Amino acid sequence: MNSEQLALNNLLLSTIEMLQKQPIATNRFSDLAKLVRYIVAKRKANKDVQLNFICTHNSRRSQLAQVWGQFAADYHGIPAKCFSGGVEVTAFNQRGVDSLIRSGFDVAQDGEKNPIFGISYSPDSKPIQAFSKLYDDDANPKTNFAAVMTCGHADENCPFIPGTEARIPLRYNDPKAFDDTEVEAQRYDERSMQIASELFYVFSQVKAQL
Repeated sequence: MNSEQLALNNLLLSTIEMLQKQPIATNRFSDLAKLVRYIVAKRKANKDVQLNFICTHNSRRSQLAQVWGQFAADYHGIPAKCFSGGVEVTAFNQRGVDSLIRSGFDVAQDGEKNPIFGISYSPDSKPIQAFSKLYDDDANPKTNFAAVMTCGHADENCPFIPGTEARIPLRYNDPKAFDDTEVEAQRYDERSMQIASELFYVFSQVKAQL
């Protein structure tokens, strides 16, 4: 499936237009290039691309990265599977979920304490399953994957992740700092858009190199 085949709603289409215009900081390109090279090498070898986005609590940044990464891969027609995990189990924070809804995703919730969210970008897409879990949870790959470290704490406190082929730092500031403030929604949306724009850039570069 590629972008021409996706039945996207107007809100999500508008979000994509905005994120593709969003500038990426110069100091980010080196780490983004590492992710591009990993994916391109896997595809040229005709091997599965598996990306596990890892953050301490698997509640905000890594969840947003999993969703936007999967959507970006599908949008650009790159076969890839995106996952997320942490070193502690909490829950996918509702503020992050709400930000995805504001971007145009449809979200269904199953459960309360650590709910499983089914996140869809079109009626024909298979929902992305998002919930807080350890990085080595049964839902995640055990071998032949890249660990994409989305926060400094997890990167520094997980010196070894079994089964990984590559460890790629892609750190983001935590929007949690703005919880329960007047700018909460704005800051979550800004972080979500940063993650989205960078991962759309990654998969656009992969597409150009294949």
